[in-house]
Amino acid sequence: MTTDAAFQPVIVGAGPAGVRAAEALVAHGLRPLVIDEASRAGGQIYRRPPANFIQRTAATLYGFEASRANAVHLAFDALRDHIDYRPDSLVWNAQGSVLDVLHNPTRTTTRVPHGALIVATGATDRVLPVPGWTLPGVYTLGGAQVALKFQGCAIGQRVVFMGTGPLLYLVAYQYAKAGAKVAAVLDTARLADQIAATPAMLRQPAVFAKGVYFVAWLRAHGVPLHSGVRPLRVIGDDEARRVTGVAWHDGREERTLACDAVGFGYALRSETQLADLLGCRFEFAPMHRAHLPVRDAAGRASVEGVYLAGDGAGIMGADAAEWAGERAALALLADRGVAIDAARAAALEAKLEGLMGFRRGLERAFPLPHDWAANAPDDLVVCRCENVTAGTLRQTVSVNGADEMNRLKALSRVGMGRCQGRMCGVAAAEILAHATGQPLQQVGRLRGQAPIKPIPIQLAVHATSEGAGA
Repeated sequence: MTTDAAFQPVIVGAGPAGVRAAEALVAHGLRPLVIDEASRAGGQIYRRPPANFIQRTAATLYGFEASRANAVHLAFDALRDHIDYRPDSLVWNAQGSVLDVLHNPTRTTTRVPHGALIVATGATDRVLPVPGWTLPGVYTLGGAQVALKFQGCAIGQRVVFMGTGPLLYLVAYQYAKAGAKVAAVLDTARLADQIAATPAMLRQPAVFAKGVYFVAWLRAHGVPLHSGVRPLRVIGDDEARRVTGVAWHDGREERTLACDAVGFGYALRSETQLADLLGCRFEFAPMHRAHLPVRDAAGRASVEGVYLAGDGAGIMGADAAEWAGERAALALLADRGVAIDAARAAALEAKLEGLMGFRRGLERAFPLPHDWAANAPDDLVVCRCENVTAGTLRQTVSVNGADEMNRLKALSRVGMGRCQGRMCGVAAAEILAHATGQPLQQVGRLRGQAPIKPIPIQLAVHATSEGAGA
């Protein structure tokens, strides 16, 4: 069996996974449709500045990852004449085998049918709020990184980075390397955690060495690094309504530090809304402390014709995303009766499996602070869209008996705002689990709702039809 000449697979996302998926499909004679929310391919990790900006070198933008970033960018640029590329386009809904897509520059929406779909939607910051996090001058780690990579600017003149995970040290290093003043790095993980995880992380010695280098470089350049801390609050100026400092507990006493901006986050969480709207089955993944769409080793989802690749199906990093993107494309081809290189497919699966031990090591080294919910004060704003506090969530549990995430949402409005729970969902689930005494996996997850991200209402109503070849 061979593929129909009119058959056109659809790829959502042009990060490392999407690029390598497109490359594999093109190599087998297909012309995929690639839909990407960004204006230029590369994803978050290899995000490119606007084309009309002063060009900075890859080494300046991506550091140690410059060669890999260049490889992904060059691979995509070589594909441009062989794919149907739709940049600046947000897939905001999925109904059956049709995607609703908003083209942001023209504010028009189209309906794109698909017969085979690779979902490579990537990840976003995992947020555990702290009092004062809604002040101007507070950014997620990813947001701080976007400002530096995409716009070439810092979020402040004296910045504190706090939370945990490899991204914490990477962004702090990137800021300090760019000449910004990094006042401190506050890590909730303990040094003992990182020492205990070292044997597992040494399974990827090059990646481990980069992390050690970032820490050593920061120390050598006088950046204070504090581990095992508990963030207490972001301090703000009542008149200017802006960040003026941070307060944390170091295990012995409360400490404060002046700053004018804060970047914070607890590693990353998968963007799974599209997979949810497509009807994919989810299961709880203990390593990720999240419900994730189920896929086989090749990337096949539970829905026929849907394939999952990259961090959108589980946080594994940029290298794994490239391998998973290619493997998903090979699975799609094989399912259409196209002959593929079985040895290459097996090698990709082996590489992905080989990363699992290292990934478990990272979780051991940078665990999510499991006492966060117990320490979250009642007046802490968890859902900033709807101004829902931790106290309101606890009251919803105790008074109304909410014991599941969608019940909690219906009764408290948490997750009903512009972000649809993308920012507050993790924290709300942690508070619900703590308040009910249930394991996290038992409280469930917020069901995906369209639109995945905010769009003008009239566009959702007056969608036009467009064929994409299914």
